[in-house]
Amino acid sequence: MPPSLPQPPLPSSPHHLLPLSRWEAAARDALVGVFTDIDDTLTHDGAITPDALQALGELKAAGLSVVAITGRPVGWSLPFVNSWPVDAIVAENGAVALLPSADGRVEKRYQQDEPTRVANFARMQAVLERIERELPGVGRATDSPGRETDIAIDHSEFVQLSDATIARVVALMRGEGMHATVSSIHINGWYGDNDKLEGARWIARELWGRTLDDEMDRWAYVGDSTNDQLMFRSFAHSIGVANVARFVPQLEHLPRYVTQGERGTGFAEAARAILSARAAHPER
Repeated sequence: MPPSLPQPPLPSSPHHLLPLSRWEAAARDALVGVFTDIDDTLTHDGAITPDALQALGELKAAGLSVVAITGRPVGWSLPFVNSWPVDAIVAENGAVALLPSADGRVEKRYQQDEPTRVANFARMQAVLERIERELPGVGRATDSPGRETDIAIDHSEFVQLSDATIARVVALMRGEGMHATVSSIHINGWYGDNDKLEGARWIARELWGRTLDDEMDRWAYVGDSTNDQLMFRSFAHSIGVANVARFVPQLEHLPRYVTQGERGTGFAEAARAILSARAAHPER
């Protein structure tokens, strides 16, 4: 993962990348839940920051639903399901939901049935081998053994790929009929109709019987990179942590608000903004 560097200035806009101070208290008070990315939104160098972990707990304690949605694999996510104060972790870009339980076990729920997953897995491994064969210096992410429904190429976690090489990987994946997105550290590819937004819709139905599209103004989303832009576009209350500045030139859809702090510090800043509005109604 690249070290923290001075971020390029954020472009001015009357409707996007607003400071959190412009987020109306009434809107924050009406929220029922928060969806959040993980890498470089809750974490720094792959580990959740203490302030982000505390913020998750405070959101849960205030009665909000909290779901992390990530491109990370099932295997990587499993240790955190019962140790983070979340209702679920939706892994592999919306394909798999991991639910905590009181006895410490983890329940897995999938969007695709098992025969589909088996067939897609074989196809994806062939694409992964082609990428590594045809693009010198390009390799699978170190968390690949824990992946069940997608593949991932490391571009910024342990190796650094140029923008041109990242674009070649994306083009190759899409040429093979895959969906492909770029997170702050990986290039993810998969077969199926899932994505972060579909994962959010799915888990809202699965856990709470809620229709997310009917209440987009009652949920917030926090993220940091290009694979969050569908969420930035869809959520009325979308927030980028400050390091989103790295990806702004590639973003077609910007977050509505942006924090002053980067990564977990930025997430904690967003959580404080939400909780400060709710503090005016202690009877909740």
